[in-house]
Amino acid sequence: MPNSDKPPDKPKVALLVTCLVDMLRPSVGFASVKLLEDAGCTVEVPPQTCCGQPNHNSGDRTGAAALARAMIAAMEGADHVVVPSGSCAATVIKDYPQMLADDPAWADRAKSLAARSHEIVSFLTDVLGLEAVAARFPARATYHDSCTGLRALGIKAQPRKLLASVEGLELTEMAEAEVCCGFGGAFCVKYPEISNKMVTDKSGHIGATGAGLLLAGDLGCLLNMAGKLSREGRAVEARHVVEVLAGDSATPAIGET
Repeated sequence: MPNSDKPPDKPKVALLVTCLVDMLRPSVGFASVKLLEDAGCTVEVPPQTCCGQPNHNSGDRTGAAALARAMIAAMEGADHVVVPSGSCAATVIKDYPQMLADDPAWADRAKSLAARSHEIVSFLTDVLGLEAVAARFPARATYHDSCTGLRALGIKAQPRKLLASVEGLELTEMAEAEVCCGFGGAFCVKYPEISNKMVTDKSGHIGATGAGLLLAGDLGCLLNMAGKLSREGRAVEARHVVEVLAGDSATPAIGET
């Protein structure tokens, strides 16, 4: 008879690091690994390239499809693929199956990867059923809902649920938390005046909360808002939500050296 006392196998998770995390904020990757391992997962970080989101959004469908194929191949073999970015996760989950729908060699593989892929906080709460984290981060914080995570993946309650369990953290909601910060990938380059007006409005809403800490789930948004907050002389730190959930208070805030 099988041994009913044998512990279940740990979920095998591949971490899709994302370009911005790899190049600009590796602490987000380390915090992601810690959270996943603490939740009982075995974590791998396969060699990987860009997910292809910039190519896809800029109309380079051939280049985006090539990067999608490379990512699909890199991530095969994992039970789940977890991404510390709503926008990159949505590219894999929503865009890959459409990109490769007419490619008989890759269409099913794209669908398989999409079905196994998750934004990290959504994975912790919705898939693993995590209710709380063992972290301490004394601060008054506010949270920005990044556009793609919110609208494409339905990520809103999940980060707030886990943040409520962080010892010492007080979350104060800002006005228009669901409104775009003006980053939008290439949008901020194509339409700088509009982008600047949007992030100026966002900075004002952040400042009105009195919070000293800004959190979000997408590094692009955080870099955009952190830059504006710094230029306006506002004393607000910016951090990725996983850094706080992992209790990482030693790493300098985004934009600090």
